[in-house]
Amino acid sequence: MKIVIAPDSFKESLSAPEVAQAIARGIKRAAPQAHILCIPMADGGEGTVEAVLAATQGQARTHRVQNALGAPIEAQWGWLPNATAIIEMAAAAGLEHIPAEQRNPMRATSYGVGELIRYALDAGAKHIVLGLGGSATNDAGAGMLQALGLGLFDASGQTLAPGGEALGTLARIDSSHLDRRLADITITIASDVNNPLCGLKGASAIFGPQKGASPTQVKILDTALGHFADCCAQHLGVDSRETPGAGSAGGLGFAALAWMGARFRPGVEVVAEIGGLAEAIQGASLVITGEGRMDAQTLLGKTPMGVATIARHAGVPVVAIAGSLGKDYQALYAAGIHAAFSIVSGPCTLQDACEQASTLLEERAQDIMRLWLAARHNVI
Repeated sequence: MKIVIAPDSFKESLSAPEVAQAIARGIKRAAPQAHILCIPMADGGEGTVEAVLAATQGQARTHRVQNALGAPIEAQWGWLPNATAIIEMAAAAGLEHIPAEQRNPMRATSYGVGELIRYALDAGAKHIVLGLGGSATNDAGAGMLQALGLGLFDASGQTLAPGGEALGTLARIDSSHLDRRLADITITIASDVNNPLCGLKGASAIFGPQKGASPTQVKILDTALGHFADCCAQHLGVDSRETPGAGSAGGLGFAALAWMGARFRPGVEVVAEIGGLAEAIQGASLVITGEGRMDAQTLLGKTPMGVATIARHAGVPVVAIAGSLGKDYQALYAAGIHAAFSIVSGPCTLQDACEQASTLLEERAQDIMRLWLAARHNVI
């Protein structure tokens, strides 16, 4: 009996590999002879590098780069034997690295992301997977492009200051020093966001407030990003601001599309492909997936739904385990998840649930496996 375990992380509690191992321990307690395959998953956001490396035995690399406010930070990225680099933009410019009282979407920069890409190019990368999610920035990827050699200048010839607000003063673009190696590689954007760059559904309006932007600042940033898009379109002859995903990660998706020839794919699809999830599921008796919270929003490209889609094609049932089950989680049943369970068995604070998540996961996985075995042997 083969069981495939393919969960996302439980944010602020356990990484995807830790979640998978906890579930595996529970299954082994109920079914010691089960053949278990753990394939940690992610959707392109935080934890993507760790999940991919755990699933592939890739190599972790660390470099010092700038964080979103220009301070030094040690950022990890992944290297695979086929010359593929796995980069999480949040490792360099993530919101989690900036204390709440210091967050400033007007000046936050994606420069560190460009530094990581440069390191990957130096290593000889032929393919870069760039996971978008959890960004502290709203600069349309301008900082990333500057780190890769693109010149952005105001009317007086001065280099633009970091951040999205400064893009409103952009007067000239110089692409003569943009890293030429970008033309020789493929770049895949792993993201579950399909927003455009500007407007009511754009990067500033939808995600700016999450990063600390006031209503007034949202308007300033949206106008500035629109001006940046105008200048880019004039320089390149192509306008990418309405392309789905251009608004992801504070507009970094726009920069990757317009200047780096990137293509967008759902993050969970990319991670599943790299980790060989579809191949692992072939011949399995059961797939177990999960994430910290599951509700109707899980249907919108989150990890459990990506896993369920692959399992459905293989005719394998799927059970999900979550830290909590939110409103309308039952909608998941029609989309390929056969049953969903919370790890919490009684009244419990969020803090306690996070602290005990490993034990709770193990216990719930054992319960699920015992029920599964009983059903297989017609005991119930």
